[in-house]
Amino acid sequence: MQPFGKSQSVARTEDVRFLTGRGRYVDDIAPENALFAYVVRSPVAHGVIRSLDVAAARQAPGVHLVWTVQDLVQQGMTLGMKTTVVRNIDRTKGAAPLRPLLAQDRVRHVGEAMAVIVADSLIHARDAADLIDYDIEELPVAMNLAPGQALHPEAPGNLAYHWGKGEQQAVEAALAGAAHVVTVTVPDNRIIVNAIEPRGCYAEFSDGRVHLAMNGQGVWSAKDDVARHLNLPADAVRVTTPDVGGGFGMKAMVYPEPILVAQAARVLGRPVRWIADRTESMLSDNAGRDLTSTATLGLDENLRIVAYRVETDCNLGAYNSQFAQPIQSDLFSKVAPGTYDIPLIWLETRGWYTNTTPVDAYRGAGRPEAIFVLERTIDQAARQLGVSPFEIRHRNFIRPDQFPYTSATGVTYDVGAFGRLLDIAAQNADVAGFAERRRVAAQAGRLRGLGVCYYIESILGDPQETTRIVLTDQGAEIYVGTQSNGQGHETVFARFLSDHTGIPADRITVVMGDSDRIAKGGGTGGSRSVTVQNTATLATVGQIISGFSDYLAAKHGAEAVQFDDERFRIPGSNVAPTLLEVAALAAADDRHDLLDQSATITLPSRSFPNGCHIAEVEIDQSTGKLNVCKYSVVDDFGNLINPMLAEGQVHGGVAQGLGQAIMEQVVFSDDGQLLTGSFMDYAMPRASDVPWIGFTSVPVPSIYNPMGMKGCGEAGTVGALAAVVNAAIDAVGGDLAMPLTPHRVWTKLKERGLAAS
Repeated sequence: MQPFGKSQSVARTEDVRFLTGRGRYVDDIAPENALFAYVVRSPVAHGVIRSLDVAAARQAPGVHLVWTVQDLVQQGMTLGMKTTVVRNIDRTKGAAPLRPLLAQDRVRHVGEAMAVIVADSLIHARDAADLIDYDIEELPVAMNLAPGQALHPEAPGNLAYHWGKGEQQAVEAALAGAAHVVTVTVPDNRIIVNAIEPRGCYAEFSDGRVHLAMNGQGVWSAKDDVARHLNLPADAVRVTTPDVGGGFGMKAMVYPEPILVAQAARVLGRPVRWIADRTESMLSDNAGRDLTSTATLGLDENLRIVAYRVETDCNLGAYNSQFAQPIQSDLFSKVAPGTYDIPLIWLETRGWYTNTTPVDAYRGAGRPEAIFVLERTIDQAARQLGVSPFEIRHRNFIRPDQFPYTSATGVTYDVGAFGRLLDIAAQNADVAGFAERRRVAAQAGRLRGLGVCYYIESILGDPQETTRIVLTDQGAEIYVGTQSNGQGHETVFARFLSDHTGIPADRITVVMGDSDRIAKGGGTGGSRSVTVQNTATLATVGQIISGFSDYLAAKHGAEAVQFDDERFRIPGSNVAPTLLEVAALAAADDRHDLLDQSATITLPSRSFPNGCHIAEVEIDQSTGKLNVCKYSVVDDFGNLINPMLAEGQVHGGVAQGLGQAIMEQVVFSDDGQLLTGSFMDYAMPRASDVPWIGFTSVPVPSIYNPMGMKGCGEAGTVGALAAVVNAAIDAVGGDLAMPLTPHRVWTKLKERGLAAS
């Protein structure tokens, strides 16, 4: 058997369904007789709810129920949503204030759910919402990452946690004795995820069971949450996920609406549906990023790094979202030293509550933030010390002979060829010809800059996964524990199984997103899906082949039956049946035990995708308009299953990184009102903003899984931020912060005397 897939670029089979309007998205497949849920949201950022009178709304035409938090309490529901906390420096736990399904006593951000209405139609529900009479006594609003008006008694001064990792005293001593010290303050702007499909769900209740269909990134966590909030046994809950139009981490956790919809369906005995509109999504979806870090790098006389310190303040929003506290602490730390041989590190993070939408995972979740800070600091060191950004990276890379390498934050990288990839990237990007391109741009009144970022990330999520394969007279069904959000899982998983069994891919059905049909799974997130799931598939295929080989050996009186990925070879016989032909024989012999196999694997460690992004930008000196005109990527994703889909993931990730770097930014007023609550106010990248992206794969196979894979889903975003910002700074010659809007860039040009009249 081959140790890895055949690595052929194959077009996505599911795209035919999507492009012809036959996708099965949650709002398309809700039952026709479903009632409509509508969520009434807070119009103020912080206040005490003095009254919330819903009596008139309950009497409105077409209304079936109106609930506030008191109704949920009376029904015995569990109010508090799931969260994860970290350990503070003093080893106490981070704050864990209650985040109720509906606002209780106070509202803490604009858009917080205060009531839910279920009616015959969305129009009826909205009309009823207008009849709700509320009195909210407004309180001072906390918008800064600093002590202020407390949102929660559990967090005096709004400090949610104070976390640290590393050797603080040793770092301070090394910095004090360093030949060179470089310090950079790096803001990382808040973004709204804006998946093309807003969050939505529907729920049904029959025979004592709740069925919740939702557009998430996995069904098992949601199943547990529904059971916990509704106080139901786990076997009374089924969660399914149909086609999903984008997740990016934002849909990895459960929000109040699916829980409320499930309870409404249970109480009313009728299906209930809910889908957010775009502004509602912008007000209530978990945001991404929103932190500021000050990094200090100490180097010796040979420009080798001796110590690295990062102090970060991050915005959690009004509550802990499910994964918020670990993102800018533990997840940040996993790749904080990057690809460099940094002997000493100290990371210190303060998480703050503010009267804004909660913040959680966004494509990369902590790793883009860590790499952005590091690569901005490395570039600043090169400029400050008068060396090439390529040279300073080469001097500090972890050498191939140092692997496996345990970083200063305790993470063991298995393999890497960072210097080789950097050189290939420089050649592909024609760095040698940049000076001439800059000269030509200057003649046209434009400043041209080149930026480099060498990133590394770790795949995250549950290292355990299960694959079940059922052989039928039609072909095969493969049951997987990960969930597609548009990445192409149906194509990848079917093709991988085909490569290792000879079953035609068009006869393989991928089954996912159903907690009744799949007992357990880790869901999708952290670039885990292909690596973990295909490792489980390989183990399951191994069981099937072993069982079939023994079956054939006994049937033919032979020994050492072999399988060559397409056919079984029986010694002393010219019979060479395919796997499906053997399955048919086994079925005829009533050996159904051979036709339904599953295997669970646990990866021994994580793998580490890495690579180099090189961006070139041009800036119009009269307007400050920045154009990314050249972009090259060289990635080490290990062995690729489908190179074309991997490249597509990089393209999408880079586009999201460019969006944050150039134009995306959430803006609140001083009183907590969202000022960027529609696409009229919040800029998103268009095709004209994204250049052609050159992509080269240079695999250095991981030793942590049998196929040598590394994951690729988030890598494009991890590398894009610093590459673009470093290019802009190279063009302007002074510090710049994201987003690189024309006004911000033009202001810097004017400050430096570079703005054209």
